[in-house]
Amino acid sequence: MDKSRFLEISDVRKSYGEGESAQQVLRGMSFTVAKGEFCVILGPSGSGKSTLLNIMGGIDSADSGYISINGDKLKDMDEKTLTNYRRKHLGYVFQLYNLIPDLTVKENVEVGAYLSDKPLEIDELLKTLGLYEHRHKLPNQLSGGQQQRTSIGRAIVKNPDILLCDEPTGALDYNTSKEILELIESVNQKYGNTVIMVTHNEAIQNMADHTIKLRDGVVRKNIINTNKVKAVDLDW
Repeated sequence: MDKSRFLEISDVRKSYGEGESAQQVLRGMSFTVAKGEFCVILGPSGSGKSTLLNIMGGIDSADSGYISINGDKLKDMDEKTLTNYRRKHLGYVFQLYNLIPDLTVKENVEVGAYLSDKPLEIDELLKTLGLYEHRHKLPNQLSGGQQQRTSIGRAIVKNPDILLCDEPTGALDYNTSKEILELIESVNQKYGNTVIMVTHNEAIQNMADHTIKLRDGVVRKNIINTNKVKAVDLDW
């Protein structure tokens, strides 16, 4: 398999609604992402970012075109195969943390581990996340940043091929946002997962290997970043 075409988006289209009221959200989107790449999908609200991410994650389906991961086309999978694929190969980090309130930090991360044949070592991951000393706390005893770290831990413990991040810093303040970006950067480098991050924050593109700029449901720019900046040095 060609690692430079690990994730392939080919002429993907998506509309919502029927007839004259139908709204085209994705209008024939095509690009590829290499294995292990940190790719930022950038665009204003309504540009189709989250819709595209949901189709990549098998949560939604395209009207036409296809998405393939490592040569497997998502549209060719039946529901059971797709569920299994999501479970084994994809990790999700959302703006909302979606933690289980009556489970501890460690137990929330373990939920992700149960879904994998090859989970990461949990205590080591908790140390990487800066959560080891908080591992016995419940979500309501954590700061927003610690809750987001736990949510990242739950996604990454599966050791997924692709980590899908939908505005993961959207609900966080500046300093906490930078901490979370540094964490995702270190996870990408340490474990080699392909990271796809949707954001409207233009500064984040500077830390990415690859930036896809969307507007009105089409790819306006497809940029390979040859001069990456570390997350710690980002400013906005």
